[in-house]
Amino acid sequence: MNDVTAILSEIESGDMSSAEKLLPLVYEELRKLAKARLAKEKSGQSLQPTALVHEAYLRLVDIEQSQKFDSRAHFFAAAAEAMRRILVDRARLKARPKHG
Repeated sequence: MNDVTAILSEIESGDMSSAEKLLPLVYEELRKLAKARLAKEKSGQSLQPTALVHEAYLRLVDIEQSQKFDSRAHFFAAAAEAMRRILVDRARLKARPKHG
C-alpha cells in the first residue's frame, strides 16, 4: 500500500490529522489536474488552478461528509469530479440573471 492510500485509510478511520499529511503528497498532481481542467474552459475564467485545487481538496476531506477512497486512483478520480462540479457550479452562477 502506498503512502497516499495509507493516509486515506487513516482519514477514513477518523484521524483527521492525517489530512495534513495528505496534501503535500498529492498537491502537485492535483495542480496538474486543475490546470488541465481549466485549459478546457472558456477564456476569461477567473478561477486559478491553486484555488480550484484548494476548493476541491476541502470538498474531498470534509469532516461532515467524509468519503471512503479505496485507492490513490479513486482519490484522484474523485478530485477530478469535484473540480468538474466546481467549474459547472461557477458557470451556472455566472449564467444566472442578476437579482436585485
